[in-house]
Amino acid sequence: MRRSRFPGAVETAPGTWRTWLPKGRRALGVAGSCLLLAACNISTGHHNPGTDHSVATAPPAYDSYGVPEGPTVEIAITGRKVVPPPGRVEVARGQAVRLVVTSDVADELHVHGFDLTHRLEPGRPVTVDVVADRTGLFEVETHDSGLVLTQLAVR
Repeated sequence: MRRSRFPGAVETAPGTWRTWLPKGRRALGVAGSCLLLAACNISTGHHNPGTDHSVATAPPAYDSYGVPEGPTVEIAITGRKVVPPPGRVEVARGQAVRLVVTSDVADELHVHGFDLTHRLEPGRPVTVDVVADRTGLFEVETHDSGLVLTQLAVR
């Protein structure tokens, strides 16, 4: 075998060169490749709508993507009372809904079916943009106090 002018390359047959790496460098390269492939293959799995309570974000509802603007619903929670009283917001599929929620106590806001969760801090309004990309009836509630704030009826 002849050595090449390139470090780590050897001639395995006349005119055929192969690069050889020292064992430590080769192992490092293999480990790095495995990590990269594993990272590309991470899956969050499939969850039934309304059962996963992880924090997620939705695409912007009022943007240049052409999503039709929908209603803005303002909700206040004071002394465990919801104002306005829980009702139903009717929207067409593909339409956006903006929820602005203010609470007098710390809590967690959850939009079922869209797996959107946001932390509520006392006196600080939280804005949640929901693109109604699936049909059905979905509750908007608080987790800690268990209050139903409204329902989204997507047709």
